[in-house]
Amino acid sequence: MASYNYNQRGQPQKPVPAPRGARSPSSPHGNPMSLVMDRPMSSQVMAAAAAGMAASGQAMNDNRAKAVLKEAVDAVVNSFAKHSHGYGRVNVVEALQEFWQMKQDRGADLKNGALVVYESQPSATPPYVCYVSLPGGSCFGSFQHCPTKAEARRSAAKIALMNSVFNEHPSRMITDDFVDHAVHDAAGSFQGAPEQADNPATGIGAFRFMLEANKGRTMLEFQELMTVFQLLHWNGSLKAMRERNCSRQEVLAHYSHRALDDDMRSQMALDWIAREQEVEGVISRELEISEKELESARLAGRELRFFKEKRDILVLALSQIGPPESMA
Repeated sequence: MASYNYNQRGQPQKPVPAPRGARSPSSPHGNPMSLVMDRPMSSQVMAAAAAGMAASGQAMNDNRAKAVLKEAVDAVVNSFAKHSHGYGRVNVVEALQEFWQMKQDRGADLKNGALVVYESQPSATPPYVCYVSLPGGSCFGSFQHCPTKAEARRSAAKIALMNSVFNEHPSRMITDDFVDHAVHDAAGSFQGAPEQADNPATGIGAFRFMLEANKGRTMLEFQELMTVFQLLHWNGSLKAMRERNCSRQEVLAHYSHRALDDDMRSQMALDWIAREQEVEGVISRELEISEKELESARLAGRELRFFKEKRDILVLALSQIGPPESMA
């Protein structure tokens, strides 16, 4: 994912992808990550990962949620150490990269390769913050108070590894049954008629179209397409296209094949610059909201792509009209 770092003047610039870490010395049994990928995850590990997902996605006492999340993340990371045959500790940054490299080597459809990209948020003093972008588009961030930049990087890698592991569960794969259940649940939640699912012009039908177009992928790998449509909705682009009489099916067909790249970000930034010319201060206000959303989601261990893209687009827009007044 191409996102933006900031130089000393607060101007956005593209991050330089971090190089892959050195591999661990080979054990007598071969690559430890091969062993992890070759055998099913234990029920304890999957339960820990599921608990961590629940802690990041459900409302509970804040301290309790943080404790559950940390326990779940540590359990997943420790499972890799146990599978490494003799290594007491696991390099979680390396393990995350190896995990995705192994998936690509085994045929996973990763359009942009298996590189895991880290981005440190500029800061002269702790706590330090780091984001990690996974192949397929998901983004996670350091979820703990990190006194060093290295610790922030490890924290981001831990939460990303937990989600990557949980993503291997069969229930996360988009299959015919998954589509049917998801569409049925969506129709029930929004009180839609069952026949709407077969009509791409309806919201439920559009949801089915998106899922069916991504069968065989996991929900984590499906994230980039979801983020594109979340941003189009937030930016007002979907509303503008409806006003031009574009059907949902046409919009879906077009954007289902478009990557979330610098061109799309730049166009959305221009839209916000136009709004700023009509309502002074609108970008700064929206940026303040986006920064709070991003921080809250990061500390809760949630997936961050939508929140971070919003923040980056607004910072880009603000940099074109003056120095940023706020930055997370």
